[in-house]
Amino acid sequence: MKKFIIILSLLLCITPISTWAVTDSEETSLLENAKSGILVEASTGEILYEKNKDEIVSIASLTKMVAQIIILENIESGNLKWDEMVTTSSNAAGMGGTQIWLTAGEKMSVEDLFKGLTMASANDATVALAERIAGTEAAFVKLMNDKVKELGLKNTTFKNCTGLDEEGHQSTAYDLSVIARELLSHEEILRFSSVYEDYIRKDTPNKFWVVNTNKLVRFYSGADGLKTGFTDDAGYTMAVTAKRDDMRLIAIVLGESVSKVRNEETTELLDYGFNTYKIDLVKPKGSVVDKVKIDKGSQEEIEIITKNDISILNKKTDASLNYDTKITVNNINLPIEKGDVVGKIEVLYNDKVIKTDDLIAGSSVKKINYFKYLYNNLKDIINCSFF
Repeated sequence: MKKFIIILSLLLCITPISTWAVTDSEETSLLENAKSGILVEASTGEILYEKNKDEIVSIASLTKMVAQIIILENIESGNLKWDEMVTTSSNAAGMGGTQIWLTAGEKMSVEDLFKGLTMASANDATVALAERIAGTEAAFVKLMNDKVKELGLKNTTFKNCTGLDEEGHQSTAYDLSVIARELLSHEEILRFSSVYEDYIRKDTPNKFWVVNTNKLVRFYSGADGLKTGFTDDAGYTMAVTAKRDDMRLIAIVLGESVSKVRNEETTELLDYGFNTYKIDLVKPKGSVVDKVKIDKGSQEEIEIITKNDISILNKKTDASLNYDTKITVNNINLPIEKGDVVGKIEVLYNDKVIKTDDLIAGSSVKKINYFKYLYNNLKDIINCSFF
């Protein structure tokens, strides 16, 4: 099958990508009290604002975002199921800090444990899930450190899975923004992080009310995650995501001394982003950009779809410009699994590529044997003879 290229010319309100980042010196009214912070547009990864983004600091329970990534990966792989009952160890039950008061030997579903982790930032729930996946907390922490290396992050090191203060347990605002983007790629996270209040142990005498530590999911328009934290070393920390229209922002705020001020300054940072920028959505995630004929496959053709939202970030004051999209589909070798990368899409302005992203297979296709292939061809011949 030959490689081919399709050029599509469209008209949208698009301008070329540039460096958008505003520093603390240019916008001194933002994050005045925070040690560091960053504002990122989620689909493009563009930095809209930063203050000391690479300063290495303690991060408290924002640590748990990496634990959440690993847990959701295990859910998606089938290694873990939401209704599986996990037995609490004495180690997990004895964790300090925020908790949902698990007792040694208590059995709780993965879903309720994850709810406790995500909404209440429960250390005991986090360790219980860590031990279920890796056997010990130490082994799970190794998975967390491996994950941040996989993401290319060099300023993040974990000593535990909860974020409790420990020498050498650290990260940066920038690294945490990358971690938050990765967490958001697992869409199930928003089913938990967007809820303000719920219950665990619902059908037992020990029904327990869980309230989200992230108050912005209730009071800030579009907010639906992600994580808050506090320790003596880290101060008050926050990772918030909010979506309005087609634009999702991620705000990381670290080292605040007062929780109310942290919430206020995070709100101001998000307001700045939504008031100043916009996203022009070229193609939504999952858009079919082509259909390719398949030889000797379990189906005759396969849809080629966008892996992510194909978006261009602009300031709201920018003018409208023309752009092109260029689609390249590689040779399709069977078998192929749904989600496998099979090509790329490029967005161009004035013949210059301003964005590139992956195209993926919309379904799985198996390779069929010769006799099945012959049978399909004979069936097509017979059908054609009658019609």
